[in-house]
Amino acid sequence: MNSGAKRLGLIVNPVAGLGGRVGLKGSDGLRVQKQALALGAIPRAMDRAAEALAQLRRVDDLEIVTWSGRMGEDAVRACDLSPVVVGSAGPDLIAAAGNSADNSVTHDGNTEGTMVHDSTADDTRAAAGRMRDLGVDLLLFAGGDGTARDICLTIGEDLPALGIPAGVKIHSAVYARNPLNAGELAALFLEGRVSALRAAEVMDIDEEAARDGRISAQLHGYLRIPSRTSLVQSLKAPSGPGEEASMDAIAAAITESMEPDTLYLMGPGTTIRAILARLGLRKTLIGVDAVENGKLVAEDLNETRILSLIEGRQAKVVVTPIGGQGCIFGRGNQQLSPEVLARVGRNDIIVVATPAKTSSLGDGSLWVDTGDREVDAMLAGHLRVVTGYKEEAVCRVSS
Repeated sequence: MNSGAKRLGLIVNPVAGLGGRVGLKGSDGLRVQKQALALGAIPRAMDRAAEALAQLRRVDDLEIVTWSGRMGEDAVRACDLSPVVVGSAGPDLIAAAGNSADNSVTHDGNTEGTMVHDSTADDTRAAAGRMRDLGVDLLLFAGGDGTARDICLTIGEDLPALGIPAGVKIHSAVYARNPLNAGELAALFLEGRVSALRAAEVMDIDEEAARDGRISAQLHGYLRIPSRTSLVQSLKAPSGPGEEASMDAIAAAITESMEPDTLYLMGPGTTIRAILARLGLRKTLIGVDAVENGKLVAEDLNETRILSLIEGRQAKVVVTPIGGQGCIFGRGNQQLSPEVLARVGRNDIIVVATPAKTSSLGDGSLWVDTGDREVDAMLAGHLRVVTGYKEEAVCRVSS
């Protein structure tokens, strides 16, 4: 290792985000990962890590310390950079997972070597501990709230750290808004152009409870992240007391404006739940449901099912921003994928938010991180947001 170089530690959770587009509310645990792959999930964490790393090519005398294979090495090499590999996932994971030759997954007729045994939480913690022992200047990691939790419980506030968003939920405040922002902020920090650090919350929810429609969030600690507000997301804020009247007003506005013979894809959240409640319908709290002509057509949909439902018919998407963050696509609603959004079109996206939620966003701006730059660009600009009965606000959307 070059003792005079700036040393970046990199950890990639290769199974982060697997459950998103297939509607599984997370990717924690081998059972869920196998289920996601069986439903056609495609791992995207490595690609998102590589997108961030590409921004670091400009940093002079940079040494990237990482774990082998999909836990980091592959992403570094994909950017034509040279990794220093200091560890690998345990060799007994294949046996532990019960994997065999038939564990590859077929997508559109092509067999890919997509395996669920690339790493476990123990490997993430081992890698984080090694990075701490090496004293890296910054630990960059790709994953979701579970990954942030494992790293936080291992290194605490011993090292500067920053997350590349690649998971499903991502409520924690330790993540950049998107991979490009993560790479940009990491470069600025390593170049000495951003030096301030701040303690950012690491939150995670109980995924099993979430699948049952119950939200149980817990604070696991803090990581010290480079401080540049415009490049990182805020902590998710829950709906506050006293917002029921605003939600009811929004529900009245949306239900009265619903067009006949039009499929409405209803995203997650309590504000959306109020709309379905006004129709006398149940809502999957952390999921996407479909309504047409006042009836529940399908519930808890994944991307594949949504694409099938909207084929050849008029469809609209109804979503609400994540409180405190302002993200409307790419956090917890990946079932509404870039392909879904491109087919529906920008003009048929309806955003709803209570006045309290919009006021919690500081400048009131919204943002998207769909994983597709063209779709993000399509969504950027200004959108009308329904904030009450016959009340709207115009919010800027950035990517």
